[in-house]
Amino acid sequence: MYAHSKNFKGEKHLLTQHLEKVALLAKAFTDKFQAGQWGYLSGLLHDIGKFHKGFQDYLDGKTIRGPDHSSAGAIFAMQQHYWEGLTFPLAGHHGGLPQPEILKQRIHDKARDPAIREVLGGANKLLNLPEAPSLPSLSSTLQVDLFLRMLFSALVDADFLDTENHFHPGKTEIREKTYKLDVLAGLLLQAQSGFSGHDQNPLNRARHEIYQFCLEAAAVPPGIFRLTVPTGGGKTRSGLAFALEHAVRYQKDRVIVALPYTSIIDQTVQVYRMILGEDNVLEHHSAVTSADGEENCLQNQWGRLAAENWDAPIIVTTTVQLFESLLAHKPAPCRKLHNLARSVIILDEVQTLPTHLLSPILEVLQQLVDRYGVTLVLSTATQPALAMDSPYLKGLKGETREMVPGAARYFQALQRVTYERPTEAWPWERVAEEMAKERQCLAVVNTKGDALALLNALNDPEALHLSTLLCMAHRREVIAEIETRLDPKKPCPCRVVATQVVEAGVDLDFPMVLRAMGPLDRIVQAAGRCNREGRLSPEQARVIIFKAESSKLPQGAYRTGSDLAASYLGRAGVDLHDPAIYERYFQELYQNVETDTKRINALRSNLNFPEVANRFRLIEDDTVPLVVRWPRKDSPVEGLLARLSNQERPDWGEARWLLRRFQPYLVNVRRRVLADYQQQGLVRELPLGLWEWLGSYHKITGIQDRGIYPDLLVV
Repeated sequence: MYAHSKNFKGEKHLLTQHLEKVALLAKAFTDKFQAGQWGYLSGLLHDIGKFHKGFQDYLDGKTIRGPDHSSAGAIFAMQQHYWEGLTFPLAGHHGGLPQPEILKQRIHDKARDPAIREVLGGANKLLNLPEAPSLPSLSSTLQVDLFLRMLFSALVDADFLDTENHFHPGKTEIREKTYKLDVLAGLLLQAQSGFSGHDQNPLNRARHEIYQFCLEAAAVPPGIFRLTVPTGGGKTRSGLAFALEHAVRYQKDRVIVALPYTSIIDQTVQVYRMILGEDNVLEHHSAVTSADGEENCLQNQWGRLAAENWDAPIIVTTTVQLFESLLAHKPAPCRKLHNLARSVIILDEVQTLPTHLLSPILEVLQQLVDRYGVTLVLSTATQPALAMDSPYLKGLKGETREMVPGAARYFQALQRVTYERPTEAWPWERVAEEMAKERQCLAVVNTKGDALALLNALNDPEALHLSTLLCMAHRREVIAEIETRLDPKKPCPCRVVATQVVEAGVDLDFPMVLRAMGPLDRIVQAAGRCNREGRLSPEQARVIIFKAESSKLPQGAYRTGSDLAASYLGRAGVDLHDPAIYERYFQELYQNVETDTKRINALRSNLNFPEVANRFRLIEDDTVPLVVRWPRKDSPVEGLLARLSNQERPDWGEARWLLRRFQPYLVNVRRRVLADYQQQGLVRELPLGLWEWLGSYHKITGIQDRGIYPDLLVV
């Protein structure tokens, strides 16, 4: 009996060999969270349906389609009185974790099939089946939910890896890279020793002290940590130093850094790769691309393979990728989950976690720490109140350790700006006047409509603009142009109007920043783009927080946070350089917003895996991607469109390749405006769910459509 058809050597894959190898791999993966026997049993049973004669005929090419082979293992588990939970990963290892009601009906119907009974009898004779392991200690259905996800992940990855080894052993060799976290920790220490602590100006002295505190904190036993550092305080390197040293000391397997936006991942990855080497840092998110002609280079092949299951020492990803994978139900996104166990996870800019999903996010994080050996780092300048229980939010349990003791003193010592708050509302013309007085300044507004209104009032042909009206490739070019103009050796006029895309993690250094009234943490993030390197005195570096006379705030938590921020800033004695203010602000915010609007935890309690995956979206999925031509001359989009049009239905590999290449040239728009665009002849439908933008695309303002209000585009 065989599991798979002939490989390039003409050899079939023996079924008993496949089952045993998958069982051993799954056991190794689940041993990390004391569930090795359950991993072994799932691997041994997952493909017993292939003992069916009809499946063997399918492998021999006698039939076009093979019979269902994933139900047999689930039925066998029930008949042998194994734990009922085991049926979920067994039945779902190809199609995804099922709903309980559908799974129950499926097992009931399939169990009466004579062919299934024959298969089960054969499996019983050919396999050396163990006794039922002890049930895992799971005190709630939420714990059952995550345990089944981790078990499912281990089974799926083990199955993929053994199947891949049969058909493509060369890929197995590429995967088998060895790395030692202690070597990487040594590389970082060596890199830091070259400059950290040498320059004794206040900023660099503070960065060095913060770095040293993070190294000392690495000796503290695993759990939950906070890295509270003012913007520009060096938390990218210091957080990595803690993670590597802590991982070495407590035998963690990898470091995972999750950031909120793809736009800020580039610079983090560049810093890490410069220190640790390109081979040791995996960048994984929707916008990752590699240059044409490099598909066959070993590094790119390793990166693509490692992205499938996160088998890498350092992973830099997005919070979207991390949390939507944790609560997915299909094999591909779930495959990496077991490699979260025994890792250090850094949530950078943690205040950006979406409030409407905060309760399920915190519940999963707590379990990862308590049951799966994860050390969690909450990193930001504006710490949200995630470790505090209240009637409004069930916070993280246990002691949350501060990595930098007395962090408040660094906020005071590193004051780089002076905040100003005009009492009257400003029209856009007044904002433009303030900008026109400065050679270099940044204005951050709340919506794209506001950005265009301010650009129009500014009427400066040299002004630059950053928002998601521009595709990612265009935004990267604009940021590079801003950095050139801000070069202190050759400063040039540089006035920029931007939305929130510029706020978190984009290392720009303006002498003046204007920020439209918004949520308090967003205001402080914008201030982090002012006097970032401390070249000016705080009195010279101005951050003006203004209320726009005509502005349309985004609905929901953003508007609630903006109103709350206005209230805070109206109070006497409010000091935005005091980090304690942000915890109080977030505590009050959580009282006024719903933190599980989609009822995710209730669905998880019912083990409704498909519906959880359907509802859990960090970014609401009501958008369509428009392909734009950028640069305007010699755009690579032309070749990609031609390649796409030459295939009526690209295969999976080609489709994935094309979607990756299109990513930098996409602008997402709300689905509800698509009909208007079609009527105006501004779009053309493409395969793969894409649309081609046929309208105007401006070098400053990006996608242009005078007939539709720009806030219907996505921030």
